[in-house]
Amino acid sequence: MPPYLRPVAVTLDCADPLALAAFYREATGLAPHPGSGAEFAALTGPDGFVLGFQPVADYRPPKWPGQDVPQQVHLCYEADEDLAAAEARLVALGAAVPGHQPHDPARARVLTDPAGHPFCLVRKKTAD
Repeated sequence: MPPYLRPVAVTLDCADPLALAAFYREATGLAPHPGSGAEFAALTGPDGFVLGFQPVADYRPPKWPGQDVPQQVHLCYEADEDLAAAEARLVALGAAVPGHQPHDPARARVLTDPAGHPFCLVRKKTAD
C-alpha cells in the first residue's frame, strides 16, 4: 500500500478571491491566512489545512448538475448543526440551493457557493 498523503490545501478558481474567502470564512469559521490579497486569498484551519481562492480571467461558474461548464471541484462539509439550519445559514450568507438534489435531504444536501461551485452538507456522524 502506498504511503498516506495528507491533504494540506484546496484552491478554488473564482472571479473575486476576497469575496469568496469571506463567504467561506463565515460558513466554516476558518481563519484568514496572513498572506491573503486580491491575487490569492486563503483561509487556514486549526490543523494547518488551507482553503485557497485564486482569480481567473473570464471565470465561468460551474452549472450543477450539468457538465456544460464542469463542476471543477466538489467539496463536502460535515455540519455540526441540523442540516436545515445549516442550509438556511449558508443561504443567508450567499449560497444557493440548486433544484437537483440527488441525496436524501435528511442525510445530505447540495448547495452552490457564491461563485457557483457545488458543495455538499452532510449530517454529522454520530457514535452508535
